[in-house]
Amino acid sequence: MRFLPLLNRTTKRNHPKKPIIHSLTMTRFFFSKYTEKPEPKEFIDYLDSLKNYEKLGVPKDAGTDSDDGLDLGRMRRLMDRLVHSTPSQFFPRNRQKKSKKMRFWPLLNRTTKRNHPNKPTIHSLTMTRFFFSKYTEEPEPKEFIDYLDSLKNYEKLGVPKDAGTDSDDGLDLGRMRRLMDRLGNPQSKFKAVHVAGTKGKGSTAAFLSNILREEGYSVGCYTSPHMMSIRERISLGQSGNPVSTKTLNKLFHMIKPKLDEAIQLENGSLTHFEVLTATALTLMAEEKVDIAVIEAGLGGARDATNILCSSELAASVITTIGEEHLAALGGSLESIAVAKSGIIKHGRPVVLGGPFLPHIDCILRDKALVMCSPVVSASDAGIRTSIKGLVILDGRPCQLSDIMIQVERDFPLFIELSDVKLRMLGRHQLHNASTAACVALCLRDQGCRISDKSIRAGLENTFLLGRSQFLSSKEVEVLGLPGATILLDGAHTKDSAKALVDTVRMAFPDARVALVVAMASDKDHLAFAREFFSGLQLEAVFLTEADIAGAKSRTTPASLLRDYWIQASEELGIDTLHDGTEKNRDSLEENKIILVTEKSPEVAMRAANETLGRRAGNHSSVIVVTGSSK
Repeated sequence: MRFLPLLNRTTKRNHPKKPIIHSLTMTRFFFSKYTEKPEPKEFIDYLDSLKNYEKLGVPKDAGTDSDDGLDLGRMRRLMDRLVHSTPSQFFPRNRQKKSKKMRFWPLLNRTTKRNHPNKPTIHSLTMTRFFFSKYTEEPEPKEFIDYLDSLKNYEKLGVPKDAGTDSDDGLDLGRMRRLMDRLGNPQSKFKAVHVAGTKGKGSTAAFLSNILREEGYSVGCYTSPHMMSIRERISLGQSGNPVSTKTLNKLFHMIKPKLDEAIQLENGSLTHFEVLTATALTLMAEEKVDIAVIEAGLGGARDATNILCSSELAASVITTIGEEHLAALGGSLESIAVAKSGIIKHGRPVVLGGPFLPHIDCILRDKALVMCSPVVSASDAGIRTSIKGLVILDGRPCQLSDIMIQVERDFPLFIELSDVKLRMLGRHQLHNASTAACVALCLRDQGCRISDKSIRAGLENTFLLGRSQFLSSKEVEVLGLPGATILLDGAHTKDSAKALVDTVRMAFPDARVALVVAMASDKDHLAFAREFFSGLQLEAVFLTEADIAGAKSRTTPASLLRDYWIQASEELGIDTLHDGTEKNRDSLEENKIILVTEKSPEVAMRAANETLGRRAGNHSSVIVVTGSSK
């Protein structure tokens, strides 16, 4: 047999029939998947260049959960880096000879009518979802999704007038309380941080969740909306990964009879978001998380997440107050502030992001005073932040930032962090990071174990879909746009547009910009357009359409978007050309901004790249893809 020489090499005698072999050799042979392939020498040499405790011996106390223990944080950072790597760097699971294409191409190609085997043309959102999500080949929890889809979904339909206000027209929080009572009040089984705000609440929740994970806590996080899978809204444990389909399905089947009863007793009035929120909170209780970070969906006072009592609440957070969902929240900034202040609970600390207009700040602080809640403001004079510049980390820009917190009011808070490498870009993200740090310090003041090291690592390791994301060179090649600089950001309000403009100007101060924009119908399109016209050196704006919450019902037609952008340009006295069809684009005057409608974002991106190639000359250029996600 071909293995006899191998066996005999372990002995001095070479008997042709009964070789005397080393027992370890025999064990390895019969219990391994034996092959005669050569060893992966380059990989082995690479490993041999690293410290190997199997050879050297393990240091004293290295395996203990103490200061002398091995640093698990570096392993988490390594795994996070690998998860965010381009999937083509990994071996495909399907090893059949007939399947030579990378396993993710079918996913990408399902978004297009053309299925080119080498260069799939893909929707920009799909590309974002693919490269920046923790991609798995898990099937979606179809039965659960179908169940939710049978309920009223205000993300698709739009929220009724005054539904988020604490009034007779507001959503009935009583039915959510009755549902939670039927499920055994799972929200009472863990402490929670409740986060509300017009903008910044998702980023702040992500920063805080990662800080807590770095400290070793099992964290439940609930946010909305999602990009690729509804599972992204819920994460459990220390990984930060979306909840698995298996875990979600198991819980759904367990609580479905109670959900059915509740829906029947409420005459079918329970909504998609209410049932999803109840499911998320039940999952967190079942998984026995140490603490949860819960993002409000709309407003605060009548939001389905606002069933947390004072005894369950570790802190409330209100990030910003802006003019979004105006009709649903009472029609004014003041009514929005009142609605969001509804998450402040008696005796529990509240962290204010801000900065707020003086009268808005008064509304929030007055509510805190009534509720006897101590207040920490991330806009306090004792909190100083600065951006020192950009550095490249793993092929993507990070902003080098300093955060100094020294507050002596309701809470004595102190931390000094220098050269924090934030992967979330922009001054607004630095403010979100400092807000999250304030929350972490408040928790520490209450006895929660959180080190400065964990705060730094949590901030540095946070990365979210659709928040100032620059695509890598490999990713733009997959899009068929090699050499292009592409920035993806889900801005859809005046304030978020201004923040995006500031980020682009910081990263590319002299860049010529082409915008790709798709929007929901309930946004302030004129204010949004004015920010870009007045803040950037625009070459072209490509107006297109994309599904909002998986449907077209709230999508603004591209032709209507163009009318808004024309009006905004005229108000600002900016020259535009809005007859830039594909046939005559080459002849357009270069001192005017092109306004073009395109049928889809992927077509718009290709057109933007071609236009910048003709018009930017020797200047740097960037394609900014932006607009509504909800």
